[in-house]
Amino acid sequence: MKKLTSIILSFILILLVLIAPEAAANEITAKELTVAFTHDLHSYLDTKTFDFDGKTHEVGGFAKIKTILDEIKAENNSLVVDAGDFSMGTLYQTLFSEQAIELRMLGYFGYDAVTLGNHEFDYGSDGLAEMLKSALDSGERLPAIVASNINFDESNSENAVFLQDTMADYGAAEYIILEKENVKVALFGGLGDDADKSAPNSELVFTNIVEQAQQTVRKIEEQENADIIVYLSHAGTWSDPEKSEDEILAKAVPEIDLIVSGHTHTMLAEPIIADKNYIVSCGEYGSHVGQIDLVQNMKGDWDLKSYRLISVDETIAADPETLEKIDGYREYVNDFLNEYGFDSYDQVIAYSPYTFTELREMNATHADQAMGNLISDAIRYGAAEAEENNHVPIDVSVVPVGIIRATFNAGPITISDIYEVMSLGIGADGIPGYPLASVYLTGKELKTIAEIDASITPIFESAQLYASGLTYTFNPHRIILNRATDVKLVDGNGLTKEIDDTKLYRVVADLYSAQMLGEVTDLSKGILSLKLKNADGEVVEDYNELILHDEKGKEIKEWHALASYMQSFDAEDGVPVIPEEYARAQNRKVLDESKNLGRIFRQLNLTSIIIILIITLLLVLFIFLISFIIKKIKRRRLKHKKTEQLN
Repeated sequence: MKKLTSIILSFILILLVLIAPEAAANEITAKELTVAFTHDLHSYLDTKTFDFDGKTHEVGGFAKIKTILDEIKAENNSLVVDAGDFSMGTLYQTLFSEQAIELRMLGYFGYDAVTLGNHEFDYGSDGLAEMLKSALDSGERLPAIVASNINFDESNSENAVFLQDTMADYGAAEYIILEKENVKVALFGGLGDDADKSAPNSELVFTNIVEQAQQTVRKIEEQENADIIVYLSHAGTWSDPEKSEDEILAKAVPEIDLIVSGHTHTMLAEPIIADKNYIVSCGEYGSHVGQIDLVQNMKGDWDLKSYRLISVDETIAADPETLEKIDGYREYVNDFLNEYGFDSYDQVIAYSPYTFTELREMNATHADQAMGNLISDAIRYGAAEAEENNHVPIDVSVVPVGIIRATFNAGPITISDIYEVMSLGIGADGIPGYPLASVYLTGKELKTIAEIDASITPIFESAQLYASGLTYTFNPHRIILNRATDVKLVDGNGLTKEIDDTKLYRVVADLYSAQMLGEVTDLSKGILSLKLKNADGEVVEDYNELILHDEKGKEIKEWHALASYMQSFDAEDGVPVIPEEYARAQNRKVLDESKNLGRIFRQLNLTSIIIILIITLLLVLFIFLISFIIKKIKRRRLKHKKTEQLN
């Protein structure tokens, strides 16, 4: 027995001697990587203050993000990245082309790489190229740009060529290789299909992200010996996995270890795990910084060690040097505002006794909204005020929810808050901010505007419209393209008036929205007919001819119209106060959810009649076919029965 015990102990000791060095070696060479990430920062350099739950909360701010990133980098073998849309959303974007504030700040923070989002193209490919040149001219440290799926071979405009040359000067690449201590990182990025559609000013052709990712990954595997492949995606995740671009990408290209997912402003409390790869997102506007810690296993795959979304709130100390930099940039912003008669970035324009519906809820809910009504009224007011003696009465003004970028909380409203609401675009004058545009539509086309809202919004939520001077009822149970009824004009006294289908009416919107209305006929294959016209009823081909100018020849900017309207309200203690009429929606568009057949089939238009006739014809054909099949079966049975009787 003692001899057997001695043999067993000797065997165990030998195993320990053999295994221990290998285990120790594995522990020594274990590869770990921390990835800190952001996306959809949208120029939100400053901390925003919100009142909710009876408390005041501070959210976001580049100076606090700097503090968080410094701590992460000090404690980990880290990679710091951004998945696009780092610009466009606040007054700082007015310096996009001249100062390249956002990209320079990311470089200052130590970001290793970024990809481009659709909003980086808001000022066109030439505006983006100018921004990159400004960044290079600064001489400061800048992050690498990875953009794999721009197809410059098929992008032949002068601006596209300008961007291609500038990106080459910058050093933008399809992919890059970074050495992070003992980890070799392959990093690339791209723009998704939905983001491509959201960048109408880019003048670029983008290859599908899955197709391009497969090519790039193949190249990385053949030419590099990378430990990990990271993809910076501006495609996003959606509620339906079958349409969720980054989830589709993860399944189609499993060789990608980590996808940092931007564009949809998603906040993922836990990573989406698709086989061996991870998809991560940390929300919008710098409200959180994401951190994922990965460790490589014996098979070479990467296991999740930990994951967290770090709230950028009042508990985080702001980096003082970053605050100084932001203060310096704000002086340039103030110069921009001075041109429009405002003193400074923090100038209080009005006071809101109300907290308006949050933007996500506005997008998700098809209904009348006080915020939408406020803006559409502001467009009407701003155009009239700027035109002064040359003013022609405006019948209707419209604004789509897709143009609205923020809403107001209760409390003081600054000029920066107002700009954030209407921060998109650039005019023909090259100055940030969409200009207002004036078009003439027939009464029949005015009804089409109501129908666009009623029928297209459930399919494409950004198309939801809010109107001033127009009222209608819509029923989602009615036949599509005939859901809007009782469409009428509303005058300044709130009285309704019937619409004359043949008369021309003046409509004002921002230039982008006017362009989208002008595309309705083509997009609907002629089912919805709408042509933008001038006062003489002539169809306008060059949309820049529609831009409104004040008496000094300056474009009337949408954000400025909103500011002017806010300043027109009655004041308390010297500060204009938003009136009670905007405390709630005014039912300019009335939701009727009745399933009563009488209400569903009243006021049928030609499109609905054709649809009903087609459905009726198909139903008749179906009944005829069933009847024919039944008769044929009966004949066969009768014939079979007679045959049996004869036998």
